[in-house]
Amino acid sequence: MRCGDFKETYIEDEAIFQSLFVKFWLGLFFVFLLVFPFVASAYLLYVANMIGFAIIAAVGLNLLTGFTGQISLGHAAFVGVGAYTSAILVTRLGFSFWLSIPFAGLVSALAGLVIGIPSLRVKGLYLCIATLASQFIFEFIFIHWESMTNGITGIHIPPPRIGGFEFLTERNFYWITLFFVVLGVGYARNLVRTRMGRAFVAIRDRDLSAEIIGINLFRYKLSAFAISSFYAGVAGALWVTFLKVVTPDHFPFILSIQYLAMIIVGGLGSVLGSIFGAVFITLTPELLNYLSEVVKEYAPGHEEIFVPMKEVIFGLFIVLFLIFEPRGLAEIWHRIKNFFRLWPFSY
Repeated sequence: MRCGDFKETYIEDEAIFQSLFVKFWLGLFFVFLLVFPFVASAYLLYVANMIGFAIIAAVGLNLLTGFTGQISLGHAAFVGVGAYTSAILVTRLGFSFWLSIPFAGLVSALAGLVIGIPSLRVKGLYLCIATLASQFIFEFIFIHWESMTNGITGIHIPPPRIGGFEFLTERNFYWITLFFVVLGVGYARNLVRTRMGRAFVAIRDRDLSAEIIGINLFRYKLSAFAISSFYAGVAGALWVTFLKVVTPDHFPFILSIQYLAMIIVGGLGSVLGSIFGAVFITLTPELLNYLSEVVKEYAPGHEEIFVPMKEVIFGLFIVLFLIFEPRGLAEIWHRIKNFFRLWPFSY
């Protein structure tokens, strides 16, 4: 009976698919993802798309905060930059949706490079303040640069198309979302195994020691900001194209807090944790809405208590996970796997 893995090389230790068992269940999960849109309702497909956008943005933030240790409170701003870039390219310059996606990521990455410059001199609380400032700066730009963004009126975006086929429904757009989620998660999972990924972790653990052993802090810190912002820009472009409209109201400060909650609840420094956190935090408001409807049916007049609870619950989740499970849902999942792998033995 198999009770442990013994590897002789670094490549074996860092392999994505550690065993045939993992490959089987991952393949089964992909089959589920392919079958899901044919059996799910429009509402479930809407939620699935929103989870997909959240996963892409959360993976990007985790590469910056979880793997590199650079805390950002302005992630929603970079999501907004990508969203507006895509909308402007499509509606005013005649770009196709498919071509606007990489441009949205690149413009967001450029914004991330600019905002990431203070990370070379400050860190911790001071870096939080710097990124928080970027959040409010970009919010101001989204609202007041009306000649480009249309201000609070926003920009209406046509649906993406391939030839004569338009992606109008939640089911059609699900395939776009799934493609970019798989691409983004796959790239991130491979990135953390490379020289750059190991440099990110070294900077997070002790940047001074990393610099002494030859890691270029200037290069890798800015690279982390650029890659994280690129993910945010792609997520923003997909999100607003799905909604068919972009306004400044889509990117408030609370959205940055939600992304931070995703990676803390899911697990800092874990790509899988980003997925868990995005699913968990995205489904929480939907559960509150369901409870509100139940209360409205059985206790009319008391459903208002659930309206402001979303922000409270996000904060509560962050505090509870930091205290009781700082490694997040990914660590819980890891312990469950180890339990069943070694069961019925405890060693």
